[in-house]
Amino acid sequence: MNKHFEDTKYYVKRAGETAKKGLSEELEPLQERIQDLRDEEEQPEPSRVEKLREDLKEFQQRAEGEAKEALGEARERLDKVREKPAE
Repeated sequence: MNKHFEDTKYYVKRAGETAKKGLSEELEPLQERIQDLRDEEEQPEPSRVEKLREDLKEFQQRAEGEAKEALGEARERLDKVREKPAE
């Protein structure tokens, strides 16, 4: 009787493995489709902190540009003052 249980255990195990492989093959196209749909979803909108960081970076760039302009104008004025003879 013990041999019958061992044989049954073997065949049940094989049947489970075969069923697992079959299900994997059947579900593979569905898994790929779901993954494609998940990849196509829009990225979430940036959070408030991310928006603030972007705004601060923009302000920083603008301030740097304005500072460079002001320095350039100041240098021009100094050059003009240096070129004039003292009266």
